[in-house]
Amino acid sequence: MATDAKPKYKVIGTRPVRHDGVDKVTGRARYGADVKLTGLLHGAILRSPHAHARIRRIDFSKAAALPGVRAIVTGRDLPDQGDRIVELGEGAVNMRHLSANVLARDKVLYHGHAVAAVAADSLHIAEEAVRLIEVDYEVLPPVLDVLEAMRPTAPVLNDDVRTANVGALPESTLDGPPTNVARHILFEKGDLQAGFAQADLVLEREFRTSTVHQGYIEPHNATVLWNADDKVTVWMSTQGAFTARQQTAELLRIPVSDVKVVPMEIGGGFGGKISVYLPPVAALLSKKSGRPVKLVMDRAAVLQATGPTPGSYIRVKIGVTKDGRLVAADAYLAYEAGAFPGSPIGPGCSCIFACYDIPHARVEGFDVCVNKPRTNAYRAPGSTNAAFAMESVIDEACAQLRLDPLEFRLKNAAREGTRRVDGPVYPRIGLVETLQAIQRSPHYRSPLSGPNRGRGIACGFWFNCGLKSAVTATVNPDGTVALMEGSTDIGGTRTSVAMQLAETLGIAAEDVHPTVGDTDSVGYTDVTGGSRVTFATGIAAIEAAKDIQRKLCERAALMWEVEPHQVRYEDGGVVCNGKRMSLKELASRLHETGGAVIGCGTSSEATQGGAFGTHCVDVEVDPETGKVQILRYTAAQDAGCAIHPSYVEGQIQGGVVQGIGWALNEEYWYDEQGHLKNATLLDYRMPTCYDVPSIETIIVEVPDPQHPFGVRGVGEVPICPPPAALGIAIANAVGVRMHVLPMSPHRVCAELLKARGG
Repeated sequence: MATDAKPKYKVIGTRPVRHDGVDKVTGRARYGADVKLTGLLHGAILRSPHAHARIRRIDFSKAAALPGVRAIVTGRDLPDQGDRIVELGEGAVNMRHLSANVLARDKVLYHGHAVAAVAADSLHIAEEAVRLIEVDYEVLPPVLDVLEAMRPTAPVLNDDVRTANVGALPESTLDGPPTNVARHILFEKGDLQAGFAQADLVLEREFRTSTVHQGYIEPHNATVLWNADDKVTVWMSTQGAFTARQQTAELLRIPVSDVKVVPMEIGGGFGGKISVYLPPVAALLSKKSGRPVKLVMDRAAVLQATGPTPGSYIRVKIGVTKDGRLVAADAYLAYEAGAFPGSPIGPGCSCIFACYDIPHARVEGFDVCVNKPRTNAYRAPGSTNAAFAMESVIDEACAQLRLDPLEFRLKNAAREGTRRVDGPVYPRIGLVETLQAIQRSPHYRSPLSGPNRGRGIACGFWFNCGLKSAVTATVNPDGTVALMEGSTDIGGTRTSVAMQLAETLGIAAEDVHPTVGDTDSVGYTDVTGGSRVTFATGIAAIEAAKDIQRKLCERAALMWEVEPHQVRYEDGGVVCNGKRMSLKELASRLHETGGAVIGCGTSSEATQGGAFGTHCVDVEVDPETGKVQILRYTAAQDAGCAIHPSYVEGQIQGGVVQGIGWALNEEYWYDEQGHLKNATLLDYRMPTCYDVPSIETIIVEVPDPQHPFGVRGVGEVPICPPPAALGIAIANAVGVRMHVLPMSPHRVCAELLKARGG
């Protein structure tokens, strides 16, 4: 369902079969673990049994003596990085930390931290060899809680970390002692004290969220050949072939042009397959052995040692007037970075008040190292934590002042011209339209009756980004077009990009044949993340199509013996002085006028204005067990322009399901020594089809002026509102407000018992 009229398109807004569909449903699609090369060796990795320990000695003599073992590497085999900060497309990284995360050198900093790796003739031999490696550890006390890690007396994980200040803070200094607090952020707007003085109600609450994993089905993998000419080829599942190439080259200290990354099909990522873990290790093993080496993580390694999203502590204080005006807000956020700096504390600070026009606000944030795996992005990284806190406090304030929560949000919603607390002023955005879509929805208008049932409303925001993309497109003799792009296809973007090229050329989507290229075959393209691909790679495809149009007009001019400016491209063909030739006709005669026509397009300057969503959920809570049953769920989101509505709906539904898991079930369980106790999908509880209802979607279309068709990315926003919406629904069902995620049965039951005086 679309809420606004839009231009009439021939391709955009239709639902063609995805171009990669047949290969995937027939099992012919090749994923990372499917790579088989002549002479292939198999690798295994030794991982730390401790959360925090100093490595005194590694003895791999017994492993090296095992028949079939061809190479062994440790952190000492990785080149020294010095203190280098490198920009990797989605942020800067200290290469010393990235290297130490790939293979520990002096210390292990989390349970599962990679220590050594073996390549052997078979996986079984490699695994046996790993068990023969002896490591002498000096076990150190771990710190697992974000607030505990901030104390001056806490064990310090990294001797080279000092606090970097961001925003309205004094200039950073490197003179202080080592610390676990890697970054301190402060954003301010207006006069906070004056704002709270205007309020009739001031409400302050504290919230905790747990560490959760992205839950992609396919584990991390890499097959690497370090060839005799010192050229390195990597076959892997990755969200960004070019950033994987750069990370691998930087970690090995070799020229980036000596590394080629071939992206395979990817079985999910959600932000967790941007950082590299295996390619540098497999490359070193390949160099030592002279043969290609494959590494594939098992599920325990994926959960123990790849980047989950951070646990967090958040405190929110808001000031509201009796007539429902949000006049002041103050937030304190501390996010776990894991073993090395780099939590999404920046986005969290920018997102926490992003849905509202608040005249007086302050946000303070901290990036804090703890003895857990280095965190990575997970769909709108940092925003879900923040939305859970802010939306929950908003609803409680509305309850205390007897205000309608949806009307309150409409009254205070961010609009075009609203300035966020971190500075940017919104261009055209669609938050109000998503609120109105929920307000008009059959779900919201339907009554909810019965005991222990409640309804919750919550909003969410993500910036969406542009970054860089490149596309080339070749006109085939039969009038079809071969499209080469650099964006890994996770959620159907091959088709959404192809559809934009097809719309621009006036041909059918089926007449475009899209391929994801390797790093030697297409121009630099940033990661598939930040909801950027349909937007930015789509712009590049549109530009490639326009380039094709210009060249086809030149070729037609040669055939018709006229000047190129006299020829126009329109409606899938060229026209001039009453004459017309279709693209298919012209393509069949290109050999007469110079051969192939290839169009090139790039995108680098366009930046999205951000996207918003509003969710409505009904639940029933069992008062005896605390189990939450979801009865109905509706999500409204501004997609700008839905290129392929089925994919938009799928992205929204997928994000909601992941948000439900985060809200109700998912969390990392560590013991006091920092051992992860639920590193299997039997114990790490993700939602199944039995846990979620059919999720209704409402596609709102408020075009983003930065895109020719008005596209806004849709992949991030839908994970933001679910925890808050569900917490609010629980409160309306049984009268207890949840401040800790996940809101699992035992936690809900404990709050119910507390409310009863038990």
